[in-house]
Amino acid sequence: MTTDANTTNAVGPGSGEYGLIAEFAGAGEVLRAAERLRAAGFQLWDVFGPYPVPGMSAAMGLKKSSVGWFGFIGGAVGFIIAMAGIWYLNKVDYPLPIGGKPFFSPFSAFPTAYELAILFAAIATFGGLLVLIGLPRVRHPLFGHGRFALATRDRFFVVIESADPNYHRENTRRFLETIGAVKVEVVTM
Repeated sequence: MTTDANTTNAVGPGSGEYGLIAEFAGAGEVLRAAERLRAAGFQLWDVFGPYPVPGMSAAMGLKKSSVGWFGFIGGAVGFIIAMAGIWYLNKVDYPLPIGGKPFFSPFSAFPTAYELAILFAAIATFGGLLVLIGLPRVRHPLFGHGRFALATRDRFFVVIESADPNYHRENTRRFLETIGAVKVEVVTM
């Protein structure tokens, strides 16, 4: 899928070009490449590899994940629903006067509310994660690229999308080669 110097640099929705994929030999090389890409001003790019690389999030300039907020809000909603449900059942719907005790006690309702809070937090965290990372995604241009399967074994890849404002096929290719890419190829849609 490599291109030669005679190809055009036309990109866009009708070009059929997704971007460039650059292969790196190791974690150190891809970490330095990520720092250089960020410094060069590229915005629509990502790094893929067989394991997490310490310091990669900082090198890519990624913000702190908001998945935790999904879990917190889900847990709070679960706790409130459980407490409100137990209160409604014991005080309004079916009050049982037993030995002069109150119809509702938050202390006796806490274990059930805690369990429902954990359940809702887990479901909200999983759902929020799927929403934030855009899954399920059945079709992606990288899935059809032959060497991309090596990202699950022993290779690291940087993908720069053609929609990036700094993307120009040949200039970007040369830049990737200067920062240590072993192989650079075009990814088609």
